[in-house]
Amino acid sequence: MGIGSYDGRFDSGRVCLDLVAAAPQGAEGLGRWLMAAGLLPPGTPLGAVTARWVVPFHELRVCVQGLVDAEIDRHRAAPGTGSRGGPAAVPGRHGGPDLALARLNSFASSSAPPAVTAVRDDEGELVRAPLARPECAALLAAVARDAVELLTDPVARTRLRRCEGDNCRRVYLDTSRGRRRRWCSSEVCGNRERVARHRRRAALSRA
Repeated sequence: MGIGSYDGRFDSGRVCLDLVAAAPQGAEGLGRWLMAAGLLPPGTPLGAVTARWVVPFHELRVCVQGLVDAEIDRHRAAPGTGSRGGPAAVPGRHGGPDLALARLNSFASSSAPPAVTAVRDDEGELVRAPLARPECAALLAAVARDAVELLTDPVARTRLRRCEGDNCRRVYLDTSRGRRRRWCSSEVCGNRERVARHRRRAALSRA
């Protein structure tokens, strides 16, 4: 579906969660997603993103999804916590959480994230310099380290939520006041629910 599920939305709160939600398809879709996510500075040649990048990014996505799902379900099952809705995580995804964690750590430690430098644009403003030769391992490390930071942050872990929208499995970080956010996007899934609720009320009033 192009660069992602909801036309390239980035409202999950973390780049690793945005990768899970987007599921970019093919080298072209992955390159566009990396650029839109800010992992590649504008002007970086996307021709460097080849078909060889697709499999490891897919593997990283599956690892993050399995670990995040397991963390949400673990928190929901803890005494004193209420269910936020949504199906339980699939047991054994990517060979189980321990294998997924080992693979995530491998991605995070196999390379340093891309080195970022600053240059002045035509108007004299400081901007990030394009990467002359982006490397797959470095970009995998950037996303994997974001996931490690998220999963090892005890406060952030408790803010992981699954969208309550129909047929939506998007996971997001709930930073709303009172931690009452129900949808990945109020404008998308939230609006769909409001429209559906309005139609149900209209149908009942006509009955």
